[in-house]
Amino acid sequence: MLVLVAPGQGAQTPGFLTPWLELPGTADRLAAWSEAISLDLVHYGTDADADEIRDTSIAQPLLVAAGLLSAAALDEAVPGIAPGAVAGHSVGEITAAAFAGVLDDTSALRLVRTRGLAMAEAAAITETGMAALLGGEPDAVVPHLEKLGLTPANVNGAGQIVAAGTLEQLAALAEDKPEGTRRVVPLKVAGAFHTHHMAPAVAKLEAAAKELTLSDPRVRYVSNRDGAVVADGGEVIARLVGQVANPVRWDLCMETFKALGVTALIEVCPGGTLTGLAKRALPGVPTVALKTPDDLDAARTLVAEHTAA
Repeated sequence: MLVLVAPGQGAQTPGFLTPWLELPGTADRLAAWSEAISLDLVHYGTDADADEIRDTSIAQPLLVAAGLLSAAALDEAVPGIAPGAVAGHSVGEITAAAFAGVLDDTSALRLVRTRGLAMAEAAAITETGMAALLGGEPDAVVPHLEKLGLTPANVNGAGQIVAAGTLEQLAALAEDKPEGTRRVVPLKVAGAFHTHHMAPAVAKLEAAAKELTLSDPRVRYVSNRDGAVVADGGEVIARLVGQVANPVRWDLCMETFKALGVTALIEVCPGGTLTGLAKRALPGVPTVALKTPDDLDAARTLVAEHTAA
């Protein structure tokens, strides 16, 4: 069984969309989306520097657009591709909702534009950030973070938990790592996402969600909240809204993939983060990260081998 996944914020790098714009029709599609959300996705995906695309209001729609573009390219390379399940990490859940047919592409981009702006406003209230802890057991790491006033905002599995909180709290963490933690790595994000610091964004997303036209997922949609497979479109969106201020449980998503019988995993552009986690948490499951169109051949081969189940 093939699983298709979409990465979250922090995966973006300067110029990462440039090679995708060489594919027929991609530039026109990106231009139409840019007009729909009043954001120049072409500029930010090709010419903007790292500081510009670190801005939450820019990074989030850029990542969803990248995921949709690369998924469309994959669909053209492998007509009728039928993953057994889809999921996304954090903002990647909106990308996954579009994969599953809950939202059309333009609606997904309008929703993520609202999400990015609302979360950027919430992040501006207090100076906050996030840092990845590599190594250590959850039973030791989580209580240590809570002692410092931090939130385990992303429980990613494979020995990785992301802490979120104020810059002062993160500085204290750097000086006082939990037992077993090898490194604390600051992330390229501009706020403490998936914590109470994002609560002001929830109401704005709830209002935006009321304007959406939804469908039920046409493939299994695995939720960040608890790794559950969600079959109702309204519940998918309700979970997306609430997830802004609550932890991401990617570890439970990967447990669900395993329970469903995953045999292969493809991560859409800008791929790499989730395939890295899968290699450690799902040993023996082959993966492909779509970083550039050059990776489509490997994805085509993987799809041919793993879509029968």
